Parts: sequence; structure tokens; C-alpha cells
Amino acid sequence: MTRVRRIELRLVGLPLVRPFRTSFGIATRKECVVVRVETDGAEGWGECVADIEPDFSSEWNQSAWSAIQMFLGPTLLHEPEVSAESLHDVFGFVRGNPMAKATLVNAVLDAELRRRGESLASYLGAARETIVCGVSVGITETADELRAQVDAYLADGYRRIKLKIAPGVDLDRVAAIRADHPDVLLSVDANAAYTLEDLDVFRALDDLGLLMVEQPLHHEDLVQHAKLQAQIRTDLCLDESIRSSADAAAALELGACRIVNVKQGRVGGVFEARAVHDVCLRAGLPVWCGGMLETGIGRATNLALAAMPGFTLPNDTSASARYFPEDLTEPFVLDGDGTMRVPDGPGIGVVPLPERLEACTLRREVLEA
Repeated sequence: MTRVRRIELRLVGLPLVRPFRTSFGIATRKECVVVRVETDGAEGWGECVADIEPDFSSEWNQSAWSAIQMFLGPTLLHEPEVSAESLHDVFGFVRGNPMAKATLVNAVLDAELRRRGESLASYLGAARETIVCGVSVGITETADELRAQVDAYLADGYRRIKLKIAPGVDLDRVAAIRADHPDVLLSVDANAAYTLEDLDVFRALDDLGLLMVEQPLHHEDLVQHAKLQAQIRTDLCLDESIRSSADAAAALELGACRIVNVKQGRVGGVFEARAVHDVCLRAGLPVWCGGMLETGIGRATNLALAAMPGFTLPNDTSASARYFPEDLTEPFVLDGDGTMRVPDGPGIGVVPLPERLEACTLRREVLEA
């Protein structure tokens, strides 16, 4: 148990190396809330995965900032003693807002682990020291541009390619990549852009030997996903639909998917992510760690999570250079065999570079006990 005495919030902005288009929009820069907590014995860092607008999630940067500034932060500072695991109950009076909660939960845990010199990976029961990496490729203007990007990522060593798709920008593009690379692990991600009326699209995708189809239908439609899974051969993977371990259990009970994408920032932090992992592990379903264009703070957290035993598929834990000309931390680098080393230093094992952090800061506020 420890006392949190100070919380520093920053809104940071980093340009992307290229625009990243999905079925719900185009991102040209990364803006996110990062938090530094000071305890009696250490400091810890957390990154919020909310975005500039409430498109992927109902949370967004301003809502996360306000939730921390007005409710979660003052409550944390008022507690005489807390542990990271106790924050689920401490924050229980605030309904929802898992991304904002995850930011503080992860930061407090980082501080606890730094104080006792233990890595996050070790704390979570890591089963490996390196992580197999995949890469997510956004929707491009032309098929030739897509093929060029995929070729380049495979040359870098990535061992799974995920293609973002949307109605009208799907079968021809995916078929072209499959024809170019008949043996590569290939998946698609629809970000909830389709309905059951598009069954013919998914049956056609069945013929392309995909590893998975990720989040094809609306994020609240578990029953509809179960109906779709029963009518196609390819494994469905749920992402936006899985907001907690209870969601994961319900999806498995309904037969709504055969794979789960675990995003710790989306479900409320590493503890709830571990619970999702455990539900799937007991059921024999593979999981993998998804990405949200995180800076090095969030990427380090994800790598530690992906080292757990149930994460058996290539993860969206791409190199820093995939997204940013310059990261907030020392860059994460992809090894030639398509793997990335899990940080083994105390806590998440990285800290922001001070000059880089200052240069990227758009807004700053300090809360004190």
C-alpha cells in the first residue's frame, strides 16, 4: 500500500509517419493523455488510449482528461493508502470510463513495481522474453499503394499482416495481397463497418485463407456475431465488443468469436486485461494484444501483457518507427526475426525522454493531495 501525492496530466501530440485510415476515419497524428503519478517511494507512468474524437470509443481525450481531473484523480489523492489492485473498488463510484481508469491504474502499478524493482512482465507471469509482432495496415488510396506497404512490412520482418477493410474496399484488395503472398499470416479488421446483410462478403473472404476476421459487426451485437460465426469458416475475432472479462465470457458462451483481441487500455487496465486473458485461456481460445497507435509508454505496457501464456498469435506491437518519426521514449525496434524484446527493467521499463516530452506537450495540469 502507498500514498499517491501528486498526479501530473499531459496532453501530448505526435505526427504519424503516414495517414492511418480505417472504416471510421483518417488519423494524421497521435494525441493522447499521459499521466505521471508520484507516490511515497516512486513515480509511475500511464497512457490513455482514448483518441481525439469519440469514434472508436465513447471516450475521447477531453472526456478522459475531465474524468481524471474532476473525479478519479481527486479521489485517488484523497485516499490515505492505495494499491493498484484496490483501484477497481476505489473508482467504483464512476460508471464506465475504462480508458481513463486504466491510465491511473497502470501508472500506480508502474510506481509500485518500480519501488520494489520488479518488471511488469514478471509481475504478470510472463512466459517469454520476446514477442512475435504483426502490423496493421490502413486503407490506402490505391491497391498498388497497399501492396507496396505490405511488401515493405514483410521485408522488415513482420510475421502477420492485418488489413483494414470497409465496404467497397475489401475483397479485391485482400485477394491481391493473398495472391502476392500465399503463405503469409493474413487477417482483416472491419472496425464494425458491416452487417449480416454482407454475408456474401464474408463467405468470399472464407476462400482467402485468413487467420481471422476482426470485429465485422457493431460492437454491441454479440448475438449477430454468433450468427455470422455459425455461417462462415474463418475465425471471428472481437475487439471493440470486449470491454471487460464479463464481455469476453458472454461472447464465448454465445459462440460470437473464436479469438479475442485484448487491449488493456480499452478494458480498464492491465488487471482487467489479465482477467480477459484468463477467461480465454480457460476456454482454450487464443488471444493477442491489439494496438491503439500507442507511444512508447503504452507500447511497453502492451509488450509486458503480450508475454503472458495465452497470447499465442502475433501481436499489434509494431516498432515505434511504424508510427512515429520520433517516439516519446527510446524507440522500440523490430528484430530481424519479426520479434520485439519485452522490457525487463522495473515497472514498464521505460520513461519518456524529458526534452521530447516537453516538445510534444500540448497541455499540462498538476493535481496534488
